[in-house]
Amino acid sequence: MDLSIAAILAQDGITSGAIYALLALALVLVFSVTRVIFIPQGEFVAFGALTLAAIQSGKFPHSITLLVALGILSFVQEIVGMLRARQRSAHFGRDAGISLLKFIMLPGCLWLGTRSVAVQEWPLYAQVMLALVTVIPMGPMIYRLAYQSLAEASTLVLLIVSVGVHYALTGIGLVMFGAEGSRTTPFSDARFEMGALAISGQSLVIIGVSGALIAALYFYFERTLSGKALRATAVNRLGAQLVGIGTTQAGRLAFTLAAAMGAFCGVLIAPLTTVYYDGGFLIGLKGFVGAIVGGLVSYPVAAAGAVLVGLLESYSSFWASAYKEVIVFTLIIPVLLWRSLSSKHSDEDEE
Repeated sequence: MDLSIAAILAQDGITSGAIYALLALALVLVFSVTRVIFIPQGEFVAFGALTLAAIQSGKFPHSITLLVALGILSFVQEIVGMLRARQRSAHFGRDAGISLLKFIMLPGCLWLGTRSVAVQEWPLYAQVMLALVTVIPMGPMIYRLAYQSLAEASTLVLLIVSVGVHYALTGIGLVMFGAEGSRTTPFSDARFEMGALAISGQSLVIIGVSGALIAALYFYFERTLSGKALRATAVNRLGAQLVGIGTTQAGRLAFTLAAAMGAFCGVLIAPLTTVYYDGGFLIGLKGFVGAIVGGLVSYPVAAAGAVLVGLLESYSSFWASAYKEVIVFTLIIPVLLWRSLSSKHSDEDEE
């Protein structure tokens, strides 16, 4: 391997690592706030990419139909929850109206608007926004349907639910998008020559957008009230409840941010690789490796671990392409061993 090949592999590794870093941050965020190991994170990557591909090919994106269905189920569950809590006062009518607007009317308007407009003729960035608006609301809806009622359950129960949600979304993805993969139009066709190294504009877009999103998350957690509430919920869920922070709202917000990061990853990588209905799972697992490096608690270490995963994958594909996935996932073993030896163990009383 000469220096030029090493530089090309480094570019590919950093580009992939930027995607894995976003997914790792999303997984750390969801776990720290809700204790959910969010296995379906990769499905948002696939849905974002395939929704954009359907829009660009002139097909109606059936993910909007899924959004409407999830909205209807969420609305029914919300109303049932209100009735069980006996919230039949003036607040009941207001809350029911807000739920109707969020879960039924807005997704319905999106469905009707997409049906009546030739969205494949829109500019690229408008198509990306439509794909994001379609996929991102699925995050809080899935939280409402699958996780909110189990917020106080054990981590094992939440993990089992995550596995079930993953398989359900994978099957739905097959029905909506079919077994064939898709690619989308790149954001930039530019190429920049630096000696023997050619840097693609799409790689720069991925790195730039990922860096901007990470910076925005840092600003959100450090400077905004809702971001600080999320941090408080992550540090001490019971303490957050005692000081009036709504942990249910925190959970929905965490899933919304996770869905947004997953959908962004999907539209960013779709021009570079063919995305299949189940392809997001493997991408999400690599983000999970980065999150494990950070112990599912540290955002900077998780992001650094995800970049390490991208570089390891890139160089492994050169030296031993048939075993690159094995090499990447083997990284978990020394990390877990080191954390097991360096952390203090304490026995918890089981009820």
